[in-house]
Amino acid sequence: MVQLYNLHPFGSQQVVPCKLEPERFCGGGRDALFVAAGCKVEAFAVAGQELCQPRCAFSTLGRVLCLAYSEAGDYLAAIEEKNKATFLRAYVNWRSKRTENCRVCIRMVGHKVEAPFSDTFRDQMSIIEMPLSEAPLCISCCPVKGDLLVGCTNKLVLFSLKYQIISEEFSILDFERSLIIHIDNIVPVEISFCVGYVALMSDLEVLIVKLESDPKTGESVNYQPLKINNPLKRTEGISNETLQLDSDDFVICQKPVELLGEKSSQSGVSVTLESTGLDDKTIKYYHVQHLLYKRFAPDISSLVLSDDIKLHSLQLLPIYQTGSPTSDRKKLSQEKELLSLFCFFSLPHVGYLYMVVKSVELMSVYQYPEKSQQAVLTPQFLHVITSNNLQCFTVRCSAAAAREEDPYVDTTLKACPPVSMDVCALRIQLFIGLKAICHFKNHIILLTKADPEAIPERREPPKRLLSRKGTNVKFKTPPVAEAGWNLYIVDTISPVQLYKEMVDYSNTYKTAKTQSCIHLLSEAHLLVRAALMDASQLEPGEKAELLEAFKESCGHLGDCYSRLDTQYSHLALPYYKMSGLSMAEVLTRADWPLEDGSQKYERGLIFYINHSLDENLDEELSEELAAKVVQMFHMAEPKQLPHILCSPSMKNINPVTAMNYLSKLDTSGFSSILVTLTKAAMALKMGDLDRHRNEMKSHPEMKLVCGFILEPRLLIQQRRGQIIPTELAVQLKDTQPGLLVASVLGLQKNNKIGIEEADSFFKVLCGKEKDTIPQLLVDLWEAQLVAGLPDVVLQELFFKLTSQYIWRLSKMQPPDTIPLRTSEDLINACSHYGLIYPWVNVLISSDSLADKSYTEDLSKLQTLWWKKLLPELCHRVKCGGEKGQLYLSSLKETLSVVAVELELRDFLNVLPEDGTAAFFLPYLLYCSRKKSLT
Repeated sequence: MVQLYNLHPFGSQQVVPCKLEPERFCGGGRDALFVAAGCKVEAFAVAGQELCQPRCAFSTLGRVLCLAYSEAGDYLAAIEEKNKATFLRAYVNWRSKRTENCRVCIRMVGHKVEAPFSDTFRDQMSIIEMPLSEAPLCISCCPVKGDLLVGCTNKLVLFSLKYQIISEEFSILDFERSLIIHIDNIVPVEISFCVGYVALMSDLEVLIVKLESDPKTGESVNYQPLKINNPLKRTEGISNETLQLDSDDFVICQKPVELLGEKSSQSGVSVTLESTGLDDKTIKYYHVQHLLYKRFAPDISSLVLSDDIKLHSLQLLPIYQTGSPTSDRKKLSQEKELLSLFCFFSLPHVGYLYMVVKSVELMSVYQYPEKSQQAVLTPQFLHVITSNNLQCFTVRCSAAAAREEDPYVDTTLKACPPVSMDVCALRIQLFIGLKAICHFKNHIILLTKADPEAIPERREPPKRLLSRKGTNVKFKTPPVAEAGWNLYIVDTISPVQLYKEMVDYSNTYKTAKTQSCIHLLSEAHLLVRAALMDASQLEPGEKAELLEAFKESCGHLGDCYSRLDTQYSHLALPYYKMSGLSMAEVLTRADWPLEDGSQKYERGLIFYINHSLDENLDEELSEELAAKVVQMFHMAEPKQLPHILCSPSMKNINPVTAMNYLSKLDTSGFSSILVTLTKAAMALKMGDLDRHRNEMKSHPEMKLVCGFILEPRLLIQQRRGQIIPTELAVQLKDTQPGLLVASVLGLQKNNKIGIEEADSFFKVLCGKEKDTIPQLLVDLWEAQLVAGLPDVVLQELFFKLTSQYIWRLSKMQPPDTIPLRTSEDLINACSHYGLIYPWVNVLISSDSLADKSYTEDLSKLQTLWWKKLLPELCHRVKCGGEKGQLYLSSLKETLSVVAVELELRDFLNVLPEDGTAAFFLPYLLYCSRKKSLT
């Protein structure tokens, strides 16, 4: 379905001052417009809204049948006819032609130019003649590489663009005939070529293939023509008896066919490649990948066949990776990277747009209200002419290309209007006697010619489906007076200007909450997105304006999806994110009272706010906006209120207001644990410690742990990348440290917090320096060991605990809080803690000044962690001091135990690398004899 909007995409209009009636014309590049009439081509400069100025003119060999301009190489290719013979020529360096009588250099393709002639070629226009064994029918220039493809009756010939080096400072443009594509059963009427993709069209057939170089090396390989296995017969469904009939007696119609991908190789069209290039630097193609074959059948519903039921306007449209192209024209083609490719072709009353990169897919079908004559596709629009109308349709190329550029575009972070969205006609502009159209940059070139009044005697009879020979009717053909003509340049207005008109137009649908508002704003969004993708067309400063319009369009789409209660309401989130609007700004825009004065908040807005608050943004809402959010969720999703209140963005919420709304949830059957903990947190903010204690006592400790797992932000929040303990966490540190440690351990088990985050949390909570370890963190490490966290962190836990025990013992530093577990608790609860060995008791009893914390640390430090303890004891023995003898006896006791427990090889592995061998020898001897004694 095509929707119709009466917008104004067309701006200024001017007349091209050509002298003769144009027969062929084309435009391209920065400012070039070429008009061919008779045996002459006029070149015009088109820049902005200034008048079209003649630039130069040059003579052709004969009447021009076809024109094509290539921006890469800045050359003009033409098929010319003289004395019923056709010729192919390329006009190079045409900008240097000042007057019509200036000398012109004519050379054959591949002709080697000697250095002495370099000055001549530098300042003269050159004409390169390209001989062909068959008459050229149509041509196409690759917009990326500048290569020229020529269509003949049974084949396509590819001329690769190259530069012939004359000297170090000068090179001239040249071509090399590098490939012949033999194609049977289709006579090309139009062709289009783009970086290896070839599209060709006959009256009722379209074939698209991709030429591929050798996938392994890209080097020359033996030529092996590609043959089609089991092709469909071109006369499918027609008997031999029918084929023997005279074609003038009956009209034979084949069935319509559409074959996509590799299935298109079964079309019956044989494609073979013949490599003819001699230059190793030329890109060579050796394989054919079939992409699309489509065959149409003429409309025979009225039992009349019209001669003008034919395809027209074949075009391949590339879209490149976003980025600014290089200013060097010679390197321009090498800098562009193809992102996506689209193919358009049309019947008189319907046009087809396909995407042909990665997958072949029909994107859009265009139904015309009148019979079309020609069409041109641009990244932003499809322009179609009928006899009296210029029509502008929207296209979905930018939507498809956006998904090629970013496959994850449809997420909670980014979004793009769907490719399947209905196309619309933006404008139908009246022009009398439209004959032809072309397009370049933001210019549409139109040829108009007023037709004389239709004379019935001149009409030819229609060809009837089953008409027999023998009807002899003579028709008069009276002379017709020459009609007037004009060649117009119509400029399309800037994308930002048209975008603003679309937004203004959408306001008429805003209050109605209809899909039409979303559709028109989506069109505006795609218009700006397409302009941003076409970076080569942007003027300085225009990109910033487009980016601002892009963000604004995202905001408008976010507003639409937040208002509607549909299956696509969730799109409010990514569009608001892409808009750059803050949550406060969105909430300010979201005040939409109903007719009765009440408020209703739809799913889209609730979804956006819920996710935004859940993502811990660094934005803090004001007290008023925070209260508005609580009111919204109380009305729309009350079960989310505890989670909403725990967001850092809701820091400024009035706790009395929050408590009032939470109290209303008690009788609603919501999770009482989470509501209780949120109430306890709000009671703390209010300074009501009695109510806080009552709330915390209403559930057993294990249930409270489950509540913290449901909402970790009750304890831990992040602001600007920093971990911030909540007031509730500070309160638990002082009153219920066991619950706090158990809750953080529960968060770790459920992957709600990482190990490093937990360590940082306790350091910040206890106000310790980065290298200082609070006892609560040691309690967490011991709890992790008891809980049996995965083995990947086991050795790390051993190291952290051992280091802390040894540090406190060596510094005689007691824990800053009472440990939650004694050594006996750990031995009974965790298999990693073994029995206390005698040497530990020796160390404890030998120091009469040791307090309880010292003995506890020493008891916890036991043949499980001797790998850490033994080097430490050896170090302290070597250091000497007043406790040197104590350390020495401890070391001997340790070695005695180790020698008993370990095998000789293991014992050797744990001994220090330095030291006196005589000291360790008795223990080694005992360890070696132990096995023989047993």
